[in-house]
Amino acid sequence: MAVFFGHCLNSPFSTSLPSLSSSFRSLPHSKPARISCSSSPSPSSPQMDPQIEGNRNKFMDFPYVSGLYRDLMVELVLTMESRLEPYLLPCALPQDVQYYHNDSRTAHGSLHIRSGIKPSPIDFVLGSWLHCELPSGALNITSLSAYLSPLTDAPNFLMELIQSSPTSLVFILDLPPRKDLVIHSDYLKTFYEDTQLERHRQLLEKIPEVRPYSSSSLYIRCVISPTAILVRIETEAGKTDRMEEIVRDYVSAVAKEVLGVWLDRCACGEREMGEADRIYLAKRDGIIKKETLQIDLGSSLPRLFGQEVAARVLEAIQEVSRTRGI
Repeated sequence: MAVFFGHCLNSPFSTSLPSLSSSFRSLPHSKPARISCSSSPSPSSPQMDPQIEGNRNKFMDFPYVSGLYRDLMVELVLTMESRLEPYLLPCALPQDVQYYHNDSRTAHGSLHIRSGIKPSPIDFVLGSWLHCELPSGALNITSLSAYLSPLTDAPNFLMELIQSSPTSLVFILDLPPRKDLVIHSDYLKTFYEDTQLERHRQLLEKIPEVRPYSSSSLYIRCVISPTAILVRIETEAGKTDRMEEIVRDYVSAVAKEVLGVWLDRCACGEREMGEADRIYLAKRDGIIKKETLQIDLGSSLPRLFGQEVAARVLEAIQEVSRTRGI
């Protein structure tokens, strides 16, 4: 799961998902469901009841960000879910995890996780937002991620927008690799060179207000791709129009294009996987998810929301991971 709490207090950006079970067994030989690249839903796709749809709408409100950020997040979520809908289960998180806050109501969060049907290449898709009133001002983080199952070795998807003021934004966008790029140069070529992902980072870095952003976590730096976009955008005090221009003309355009690449080449692409490769990939995925979960949620969530709320949210995430398996 993409979580963001490390940004709030420790500043390493996060790519964490609930860890998979530490005991790995052989994957089923059944053929995974083929993801349709059509935006039309399958007749067999799960149907949401009104209560579930209502909870989803609460998440989609993105209530603490401006209309420009809200519109971008809604479009990205709808694009991803419309393409993957036939293979996604409804969000089954408890209502007090889908939306939660601390006792003083200075921190609010929403979590939206949808698991993929089995067998399919989709493990989870996850959307989230966080609003915290800090001594330095309000912090707003919106996030959208998708994690693929061990039935494919294609990269995952990660995007986060971290806004600490109307004139300050950290933009994180990546397709984190799931294979060693030094050993598997064909993987590097297929997903990063042929797709020309590097040009998006180069385009952003030409903007005068854009500077590179570096995670303080060395571990996190090891799991991102060489084409990852990690930038800080700072405009002059009071120049909110300029920030909106950059978000509208550059950040939004790049995010939509990279999501399109991920849907076409990763989620909808076919990859041949042997059983031994699947078991190894599941173990690798599980290690990364466990480590990043510990880096971010383990310490930051209790400090922001208190022990009781943190325990409730963490238990719900761990329950999702236990029921997924491989």
